[in-house]
Amino acid sequence: MTIDQDSPVPPYQQICDQIAAQVEAGELTVGARLPSVRGLAAQLGVAPGTVAKAYTELEAAGVVAAKGRSGTQIAAGRDSTRAAAAAAAADFAARVHRLGLGEDELLGMVRAALAKA
Repeated sequence: MTIDQDSPVPPYQQICDQIAAQVEAGELTVGARLPSVRGLAAQLGVAPGTVAKAYTELEAAGVVAAKGRSGTQIAAGRDSTRAAAAAAAADFAARVHRLGLGEDELLGMVRAALAKA
């Protein structure tokens, strides 16, 4: 896993995207334990809060589950399609939030795009 400091995508989102991609590719399977927040932060050269935010986003999307002393693990019952969709949705939300558009307008855009798909 790497962080592109020149990317417009925030580091926490890059972490989310890469973990979701590893789940989708079958590189991370159900029950696989992720590095500790501090360990991954040191490995990537980012603040622990950045990794914690990524793990929180992934947990909210159902990709990972926090298991207390057992650490953060790939969640049971997740399939790669849902993991990829959750990562794409999180990426979209982060990008459009920076544009300053309202939630209703954005949801309307998503509905229109889905209707065309």
